[in-house]
Amino acid sequence: MKRDAKAGQTTLQDSRLRPLAGRHNPRLKELRLAFRRGELTAQGECAIEGVKLVEEALRSSQRLTSVFFSESARPLAEKLLPQLNSRTETRVLPNALFNSVVSSDAPQGVAALIKVRSFSAAQIMERLPSGPVVVAAGLQDPGNLGTIFRSAEAFGAAGIFLTEGTVGPYNPKVLRGSAGSIFRLPFLQISSGELIALLRQHGVRLLATSSHKGTPLPEVSWTPPLAIFIGNEGAGLPRDLMQQIQETIVIPQAAQVESLNAGVAASIVLYEAARNRKSSSQFSVLSSQ
Repeated sequence: MKRDAKAGQTTLQDSRLRPLAGRHNPRLKELRLAFRRGELTAQGECAIEGVKLVEEALRSSQRLTSVFFSESARPLAEKLLPQLNSRTETRVLPNALFNSVVSSDAPQGVAALIKVRSFSAAQIMERLPSGPVVVAAGLQDPGNLGTIFRSAEAFGAAGIFLTEGTVGPYNPKVLRGSAGSIFRLPFLQISSGELIALLRQHGVRLLATSSHKGTPLPEVSWTPPLAIFIGNEGAGLPRDLMQQIQETIVIPQAAQVESLNAGVAASIVLYEAARNRKSSSQFSVLSSQ
């Protein structure tokens, strides 16, 4: 009986895993282009790669439209196929072809196109009472932005706004760095002018990190609603945007250290904001430390 059940399962999986050997397949072209450009496809799909990200996408109820496995990753396909919707296209590629399409130097044998959920500014603003919004303004390092997504979710931020000059959220390194948080935390790309008007309309206090002068982190008032601006790694916030900021925050640090990594600085500030939300039981453990 066990042998028959296993054989039946293998037959089902083999029928779903259709071979794809031609590099000119339209879906494969879309996957390759999405990885190369770090942008959505014309159908609004995002390209992801690796076991962790695919599993996080499934756990976050993202809609996977197409999943691609390398020939050597068939055992992984057997594990993931039962979790995939029956309407999800599943393809198996020769190893060399798969490796030529994905973006990483050490491919794990699985990649996917997923239909990304989109959020409006209003939807993010509705979440403001639960935590601050983060504004990535001219942030260019994808690793920093990925870290900020991860920390923003961990410490209860309401969402993330990305203004002009910021690396795209669908950059493969941003996606990997977020460790799946980008699938769950609302975010929106928006112009800084439109964003400032929106935040002022809702009475949001505008804070920015600074490596030089400002209010020491332990003395900052975290009374909501708040927006925390993280600027460019080298230049900081643009001058016209800095003029709109109501308070700058300085993280106390050793004098010989010029500045903190943008992702690290944002994480520290978000932790401190979370620690001070004493009314939230979610962070009662943090507040007691």
